[in-house]
Amino acid sequence: MIDSVLRTLTFGQFSLHQWRQVSLIHRLLSPLRQWRQGSSLLVYGDLIAAVIMAVLLVLSPYTSTTLIGILLLACAALWFLLTVSDEANGWLTPVHLGVTLFWGAMVLATALSPVKSAAVSGLVKLTLNLLLFMLMARVLRQPKLRTGVISVYVLATLPVAIYGMRQYFFGAEALATWVDPTTNLSGATRVYSYLRNPNLLAAYLMPAVAMSANAIFVWPRWLPKVLGAIAFFLNLACLVLTYSRGGWIGLLGLFFVLSILLVYWWSELFPAFWKQWALPLLLGAMAGLVIFAVLFVGPVRERVMTMFAGRGDSSNNFRINVWEGVLDMIRARPVIGIGPGNEAFNKVYPFYQRPNYTALSAYSIFLETLVEAGIVGFTALLWMLGTTFYQGLQQLRRLRMDMNVQGYWLIGAIATCSGMLVHGLVDTVWYRPQVSTLWWLCMAVIASFYVPRQQHYEE
Repeated sequence: MIDSVLRTLTFGQFSLHQWRQVSLIHRLLSPLRQWRQGSSLLVYGDLIAAVIMAVLLVLSPYTSTTLIGILLLACAALWFLLTVSDEANGWLTPVHLGVTLFWGAMVLATALSPVKSAAVSGLVKLTLNLLLFMLMARVLRQPKLRTGVISVYVLATLPVAIYGMRQYFFGAEALATWVDPTTNLSGATRVYSYLRNPNLLAAYLMPAVAMSANAIFVWPRWLPKVLGAIAFFLNLACLVLTYSRGGWIGLLGLFFVLSILLVYWWSELFPAFWKQWALPLLLGAMAGLVIFAVLFVGPVRERVMTMFAGRGDSSNNFRINVWEGVLDMIRARPVIGIGPGNEAFNKVYPFYQRPNYTALSAYSIFLETLVEAGIVGFTALLWMLGTTFYQGLQQLRRLRMDMNVQGYWLIGAIATCSGMLVHGLVDTVWYRPQVSTLWWLCMAVIASFYVPRQQHYEE
């Protein structure tokens, strides 16, 4: 009964694979499909798309947002060209419907926004990201391309992490007041690598930690597995050395979900004792490691203690004052918000801000969504997330039946999304293009595994 309700709420009851049989648009586009069959270039359309996606992932830490925007436009155009000219087999999933529902809420918020021109700009940026998701979800259905694109991202993080480690050992100029000067950490080096912001770097490396850990199991032969292990420890160390408290709690959320899913994946191979105790022992060991670090590693202890300092820490005090202003914004337009994007936020927030506490965002993705699209958009966000996680777990259960090695990528994507959401409780780096592309990559990885329920029985 509960499973049936969940399937209905997460669009699992829809016969999405049959839509083309009754779609008028699908019939009208048949001439384009004939043209595609004669095109020597579009035969390799998915491979071309994978290359563009790989270029985007490689360049994003180093390049300007303008170039990222151009690459997103290219991805959007290519998705449209490929989608209208193919047979539409299997590209539409429940995750797509959840994403479309979220986009629809943002369109409504834009239409009713008190600052429409600014909201339109935010909607355009969101739409480009969602079209990137559409393209990725389509291309990553092919296991080889999925492994290739994720592998490119994991390898691309190595120079970023290595440069961050170099900053830690040799020092780095503080580009902003990243640490409260009144604390014992005032002289500490918070690494920021090429992203020039330690909180942003932590968010960028979070998917790398999960994906490099799972690459150890996916990549064949020992040398690539060793490379995966090196990438995991480098990315993990660099993330920790950002001293990003949001990144740290996000990392704990990531490891918690990753541990549960890996133990679930392997549990059928365990003897009776380990089936019962593997997860408690693993989580206990992780908790013990965290407690040890807090008690005996000075910088970690100092940074963790600031989480409980309330307004006694300057960063906490800043966020609290911003959140108070943001809550006033939400109370003023609780149903549909002010419209998406930082430009809309910057036009409205000054009317509610506390004196001397300017901000570019709400410093919480959940508060940001309530500001941008009110209760309607927040509900759509939760619906999208619920649909994504439910469908991801359903497909993981299917892959586990034959221990399909591609399931490790799905585990990494689910764990990454969990960690980024935990980080997003206290920060909005989710909206920076270097990070938003990775969020939608993980969402696309989850969507790419979707198999209609009817096919479960055919397999």
